[in-house]
Amino acid sequence: MPLSLHAAYVPSALQMLGTADHLLNTVEQWCADQGRDHSEVIGAKLIDDMLPFCYQVKCVAEHTAGSILAVREGIYSPDLNPPPTTFEDLRAKLQSARDVIGELTEEEMESWIGRDMRFEFKDRGMDFTVEDFLLSFSQPNFYFHASTAYGIARMLGVPIGKTDFMGAVRIKKV
Repeated sequence: MPLSLHAAYVPSALQMLGTADHLLNTVEQWCADQGRDHSEVIGAKLIDDMLPFCYQVKCVAEHTAGSILAVREGIYSPDLNPPPTTFEDLRAKLQSARDVIGELTEEEMESWIGRDMRFEFKDRGMDFTVEDFLLSFSQPNFYFHASTAYGIARMLGVPIGKTDFMGAVRIKKV
């Protein structure tokens, strides 16, 4: 049996939302243990022309739940509002995204296959089918932003490793 759009998208979105939440918890505890101000992490960047940790975490939520909400409208434009600047507000953003993703049904997502989807940013646009938007645009984006948040935390010295990024993998149930 072929994979449904739901099976191809939802478990991975939930996994990366969990990763981002775990990173927040780990980084917050690290700040407490090290006596570091939260703003050192919240505003940290890998390099000057990249966006900060808080933006990366926000984008994990935006490219999971934000993409789903956009699919329902047929158009996605990035949320250009400033990202939350506290661990608590970032955690709430991720929880809200988990709620949206967790409510998706296979039936709803399968009904979207073949529908038109448009991405618009400033004066540019790209046309997709819903499934291509979710799997070739949204999914790589939420992985990218989770990976970048992980990289920022690691660069700062937070003691995390590959399993912290991988999160809850889907192992075979016996």
